[in-house]
Formats: sequence, structure tokens, C-alpha cells
Amino acid sequence: MGQAVIAAVEAAPDLTLSAVIDPRVDTLSVAKSVIRATSVAELPDAAAEVLVDFTVAEAARLHLAPALVRGIHLVVGTTGLTLEDLDALEVASAASGANAVVAPNFALSAVLLMRFAEQAARYFDGVEIIELHHDNKVDAPSGTAMATAERIAQARAIASLEAPHDPTTTTVLQGARGGVGPGGLAIHSVRLPGLIAHEEVLFGNPGEGLTLRHDTYDRSAFMAGVLLAVRSVASRPGVTRGLDPLLDE
Repeated sequence: MGQAVIAAVEAAPDLTLSAVIDPRVDTLSVAKSVIRATSVAELPDAAAEVLVDFTVAEAARLHLAPALVRGIHLVVGTTGLTLEDLDALEVASAASGANAVVAPNFALSAVLLMRFAEQAARYFDGVEIIELHHDNKVDAPSGTAMATAERIAQARAIASLEAPHDPTTTTVLQGARGGVGPGGLAIHSVRLPGLIAHEEVLFGNPGEGLTLRHDTYDRSAFMAGVLLAVRSVASRPGVTRGLDPLLDE
């Protein structure tokens, strides 16, 4: 993802790649004029206006808040961040005036799937989520699946719907019914070589069903959302959670 973001920024006529941060920064293929660093602390003052982060939660916790404190806006696609992590970013943002857009997925198809799933949630008795990713993804379930479940759960709660009923009384294999996410929704994770990022939301009623699915075939699919966030973050005070609000501007 980092390499894809670098390529997208370099190709954008209104953006400039000014610095890269990576533990193996010397292995990255970037112009000689680009600042190379292994941490936010190594960046010179005013080195960049926006930091794009696609790492892992453990690494992100070390440099996201410090970037905000230094007045650098954030666009964050790292998953695995907790509500406490996001609250810490809110505090840092309020103190510095720098903003952040934090989204579990920057593919427009994924963002629209979450919106459509939220709309459908109150009309169906049952709902389950299947997320499918490449075999190098280290966290499960995905941040997108968790965000989808949260939005469905909120919509069902507003409609006074209980958690979907699970009739299973005997589990032959532990975990066969997936994990239990927000609102009691079952979430199933698949990891296979050849995949990129995919999600299905299956709704069911007696006699009918509805399946929503998005497929990402290449990491370029995320770049339109990333660039949208980069261009918008300076004008969105505080921490914007999810890409959905940006689509309505």
C-alpha cells in the first residue's frame, strides 16, 4: 500500500511527495529530493503538510499523535486501532489544530457497501459478514468488516431489532460460526493467496435474501479515496472517522 500511495501522489499534478517514513527507508525507490526518515521525529520542521499512514496499529501508535502535535494532518488507513487510539488522536488534534481522516477502507466500492448495508439492516431478520483478504494480512477480522458490523448494529438498534438469532447448538469445529462482532453479528474471515480485499454482507428473511459484495482486484482501487482524503483533510476540523462523509461534499 505504501508503494501504491507513493505512485499515486507522484502522479497527481497538484501534490508533491516530500518525505517517506519506513524502517527500511533505504530500500524505497523515490527521487533523491524526497526526505527519507525512519520516524516522524526525524522529519525536519515543515517537511510535509499531510502524512499518509498504512502500517500496523503498533507502529501507528508511535507516530500518529506526534505528527498531529507537529501540525501535520493525517490520512490513516491502518486497521486495528482502538476507540482509545482514536480518542487520543482527537485530543492531539484539538491541541494542535491539525486534522485527521481515519478510514478502515479507501476503496469507494467498500465505502458504498457499508452505506448500503446500513440502509438494508433494519429490513432483515438475519445478517452475517464474510471478509476475504490476501494471506499477508495480519489482523482478523478486517477493520472494514468491523466498521460494517458497527454501522449495521447501530441501524438495527435504532429499529429496536435484537441480535440475529443463531440456531446452532452443536459446534463440531471451534470457530465454525465465525467471531461475534458488534450487535451480535457473525463475522467470518478468509485468508488466501491471490486475494486482495473483498467483503460480503448476507441478509436473510423467510423466503428471501440480499447479498452485497465489493471486490478489490488491485491496490490502485484504494488510491482515489486516499487522494480525496489528502485533498480534503486540511478543511475538515478534528478527526473524521470513515470516508463516507467526504463522498457527500
